[in-house]
Amino acid sequence: MALLDLPAFAAALPPQGALMGLDPGEKRIGVAVSDATRLIASSLETVARKKFALDAETIFRLYDGRTCAGLVIGLPLNMDGSAGPSAQAARAFARNLIGLRDVPLLLWDERLSTAAVTRTLIEGDASRRRRGEVVDKMAAAYMLQGALDALQERRT
Repeated sequence: MALLDLPAFAAALPPQGALMGLDPGEKRIGVAVSDATRLIASSLETVARKKFALDAETIFRLYDGRTCAGLVIGLPLNMDGSAGPSAQAARAFARNLIGLRDVPLLLWDERLSTAAVTRTLIEGDASRRRRGEVVDKMAAAYMLQGALDALQERRT
């Protein structure tokens, strides 16, 4: 299966089933999941990056454990919409994942998700250490919620 746009991704999904959101960074991958009805995204965990094969094994173990129906991977575009090195790395990560397993996969614009989550944590008086522990998985949930909302808009 190729990297899909929103209409093709929606068409490739079964009527019910959780989605997994991934926010791949250089050192960590934030992981979030939705409920089976795809209304609410929740942060799940942060995977410390090692080698791609080990990272993919961990991701698909979580994917299978939550009986997910598709993947949403954050695409960190520049503010002008262009793709820089981080976006190219996210696309390569996505292509490598679907090379291992043929699942519906959507790249979702995640501009400012980490900044929004960090701002919320600062406003909540979270310590720098605590922010570092949770920001990746919370950014994954923030990004996944955006994709879930867009999927809901398509249904109505």
